[in-house]
Amino acid sequence: MPATSLGVALIGTGFMGKCHAMAWRNVATVFGGAHPRLEVLCDTPLDKAEAFAAQFGFARASADWQAVVRDPSVDVVSITAPNGLHRPMAEAALAAGKHVWLEKPMALTLEDAKAMAALASEHPEQVTILGYNYLRSPAFQAARDMIAKGEIGTPRAFRGVYDEDYCADPDLPWTWRMTHEGGGLGALGDLGCHLVSHMTALMGPVTELSAITHIAIPERASAEGPKAVENEDSAMALLKFASGAQGSFATSRVARGRKCRLQWEVHGSEGTIVFDQENMNELWVHRNGEAGFTRHLTGPAQPDFTQFCPAPGHNFGFNEQKIIEARDLLVAIAGGANAGPDFAAGLEIERIIHAMAASGGAVVKL
Repeated sequence: MPATSLGVALIGTGFMGKCHAMAWRNVATVFGGAHPRLEVLCDTPLDKAEAFAAQFGFARASADWQAVVRDPSVDVVSITAPNGLHRPMAEAALAAGKHVWLEKPMALTLEDAKAMAALASEHPEQVTILGYNYLRSPAFQAARDMIAKGEIGTPRAFRGVYDEDYCADPDLPWTWRMTHEGGGLGALGDLGCHLVSHMTALMGPVTELSAITHIAIPERASAEGPKAVENEDSAMALLKFASGAQGSFATSRVARGRKCRLQWEVHGSEGTIVFDQENMNELWVHRNGEAGFTRHLTGPAQPDFTQFCPAPGHNFGFNEQKIIEARDLLVAIAGGANAGPDFAAGLEIERIIHAMAASGGAVVKL
């Protein structure tokens, strides 16, 4: 962890903006090191930024993100703004010599993601990290460790879904998230990229896939009348990994009753591991010779759990994952390994979800 305090700017005050603010306020409390300086919070209009700066504990407020990323008191920029602003904000921050913590999805288009990764490669002294906080779950980290150690043998198949129902109501009004220009991809960009981050961390690179997408509710009401929904409500794919293993993938933002069903299972030659983010504090593991599955509760034996609580079975949460993500960013800034995904690794996730969006049922090789 850095021994000297780093200046932080936060752009955006929505759901993920608050998550970043809580992470910045708590990371040194949990993991030690110097407490970050919460220098400036940016949003529009200015009075909104001022109110949230006071609530989140930032010293100043601004409505000018270009000025914020150039601010000499700022070392790290947290970007939680709408998707269409990810590329210009991240590139401006890199150009200004700042480290960047960017929420997913990385960009609107694959071309944008390629440009961002290329620019980051030209600034190797600056750390980039993307907001894939589900990778920080102690249960997920334990599962990845089990697979790496060969506890379920050779991975043969991956089956994964990420379903939510935040767009299931047909009376939900149209928003910018439902356009290519404002939101980019739909369920793939909001949800599916998280499942891809888990899938590739567990199974390795994808070499080919075939996918279909679907818009379940083609039009939604707006103040200007009905407007078209441009990006997908759901997607399904079959995949092949470089290892020779196979996989299935599904994601939906219109799955009634599902709230955060990031669920997957890995079938190995000697066992199976099952995880579900809605029950994020447990793994179900079957090993060859056992009659069924054994429930494994998270606790101090899992990575990072004990920094929050010394007692097993005392549940971990969504925002704790974000604090670990902030820790990983700070460790990388201090010269440690970057746990990522950085922009280069994020580009590989973008390649997969954009290949799914473009497939139309045809096989796409990566």
